[in-house]
Amino acid sequence: MADSDGRLLTRDNLLLILILFVGIAGTGIVRRLLGELGYNGIGRVVFVIGYGGMIFALWYGWIRPLDITGPAERERSDGERTER
Repeated sequence: MADSDGRLLTRDNLLLILILFVGIAGTGIVRRLLGELGYNGIGRVVFVIGYGGMIFALWYGWIRPLDITGPAERERSDGERTER
């Protein structure tokens, strides 16, 4: 799955990897360290906010902009073109 110029690691792919790494591993490590220091409640909050922020960033940056239409939309637009 290379881009048109043949590169596998583009800026978008690196940003995606970074967001996933920080959202999963980074918040998990911080949560563990806070738990070992006796701040288990704060660790949970940090993990939930970090993981939820990762999900939101992935949705906002990559999923929300997609134009997903089903076959019914395609048939309606094809019918409009033939009527003209």
